[in-house]
Amino acid sequence: MCELFGFSGDREQSLSPWLAPFRERGGGSADNPDGWGVASWHDGVASLTKSSEPGFSSAGFARVAGALRTRLAIAHVRKARHPPVPGMLNTHPFIHACCNRDWVFAHNGMVPEVIEWQTTGPLCLPDGETDSEYAFCHLLTDIAEAYDNPLRPAWLGRLARLSEKIAALGKFNFLLSDGRELIAYGHDRLHQLEIDDESGCSIIVATEPLTDGAWRPFAAGELRVYRDGRLIARLGGKGQGSPSPD
Repeated sequence: MCELFGFSGDREQSLSPWLAPFRERGGGSADNPDGWGVASWHDGVASLTKSSEPGFSSAGFARVAGALRTRLAIAHVRKARHPPVPGMLNTHPFIHACCNRDWVFAHNGMVPEVIEWQTTGPLCLPDGETDSEYAFCHLLTDIAEAYDNPLRPAWLGRLARLSEKIAALGKFNFLLSDGRELIAYGHDRLHQLEIDDESGCSIIVATEPLTDGAWRPFAAGELRVYRDGRLIARLGGKGQGSPSPD
């Protein structure tokens, strides 16, 4: 049921060691054949590449996995559920503008009832049909008025509360970024690997462990925030009351 990959580092690094095995999860080593996408940031500008073809056999994904160097990325391989067919508009990640920034979002799970929620305005309107993109728009709409200062934790608290509310509709694991932070919400299925070596400090987040190493599962319902390869905040789950943003 879809898989997620996220990266936050203190410097640009090659993502090949992780994107190569993640690519295989797109219909090869796992049943997620209905599209793939990779978003990355360079000099603060988001770039998004995606396709509705299976990731494991995609020459385009192979090129991205082999060449990409960045300090912030979100990737996704899709198992089409809602709607149950592949298609570019329904392929993750999604990108929408909010608060003078481009935001990127990818989701694992199903929360179809969120489509029926009343919209609160034209701030974010889905381009496709997925419950995932509808949830993304609800999250952006809810945090927009509290995002005037991104270094204050108020908007993160709103994000955590609405994430928990949406998760109650089904399964809701997601990755989100405003180009500064990597935000990960682990409803029931997310893991983190922390690396600090000669290549720099980095955090890798994935649905399932992709390599050997000390991958650690999220607590159920936990939201984690990373910046420059460091964990800077934890909300919900067992992390309630852990460090606030700088």
